[in-house]
Amino acid sequence: MSGKKISLADWQQQLGRPAEAATAASDDLVYSTDSGRIDKPKPQKVVAQSFSDGHARLRRETKGRNGKAVITISGLAESTETLAEIAALLKKKCGCGGSVKDGVIEIQGDQRELVQQELTKLGYKHKWAGG
Repeated sequence: MSGKKISLADWQQQLGRPAEAATAASDDLVYSTDSGRIDKPKPQKVVAQSFSDGHARLRRETKGRNGKAVITISGLAESTETLAEIAALLKKKCGCGGSVKDGVIEIQGDQRELVQQELTKLGYKHKWAGG
């Protein structure tokens, strides 16, 4: 055996295995001497689902939050980045904190009127859900 280094695909080709086997074997690779650590591409995050009537749902929640009110906005069928931008805009307008979790925007505090006005300005139709 010679001291020459060859790639995994070339080695498998010399053994007589088809190229598909080389790609299947390379799917399990974690490290390569040529390129270093091999990271698998991360799956795309699921875009939030919208409701069939096309309206976003605004809900005031206090359950599990020690009595503190939070406005949640669900049903905006946008990408995660767009939801983060909308949340940032709403947080600035309301002067409070918030986050985006699983396609739902959470705005801290009872800011019903401001959230409703800003969503209308952005062109989203909305309905109040819950009590």
